[in-house]
Amino acid sequence: MGRDKALLPWGDSTVVEHLAALLQPLTGTVTLIGQPQRYRHLTIPCIPDLRPGAGPLGGIETALAGTDATACLILACDIPGIPSTWLIELSRTAERGGSLFTGIRDSAGALHPLCAVYRRESLAIVQDALDAGERRVLRVVDRLNPVWIGAADVLANINTSEEWRAARSR
Repeated sequence: MGRDKALLPWGDSTVVEHLAALLQPLTGTVTLIGQPQRYRHLTIPCIPDLRPGAGPLGGIETALAGTDATACLILACDIPGIPSTWLIELSRTAERGGSLFTGIRDSAGALHPLCAVYRRESLAIVQDALDAGERRVLRVVDRLNPVWIGAADVLANINTSEEWRAARSR
């Protein structure tokens, strides 16, 4: 896309501020994983990646290592159109279940490991995978006894300017 997706305009704010507003009532706290200097103008706390350049799996590691909570709801900044009802169902299912991972499978069958709840106990598995050079999130998720909940629609990611414009018009 050539721009930081988190800082794209969304409604009266940015994508990341919109998503933080959706998450805050469910989680109590919201933390952004990234470069603190890039996001210093936001009111959202930001912590730097423990392994810069390790991609989304590195961000998951950072989130899990940086909390005392029993689980983290991980939400990528490229899915601003996610309905809050999906996040509520995801959280409830994760609370009731015993899996280290609970994620969304959309109506097209796509798996979304960056819209998921990771239990803190999964941290060692994530770290071992990163230490071994693994960067593919789904490969690691397969080792976490995953539970996938079905969503009633397609969860659209914004990876291009065209997808961003289309998502804003919905």
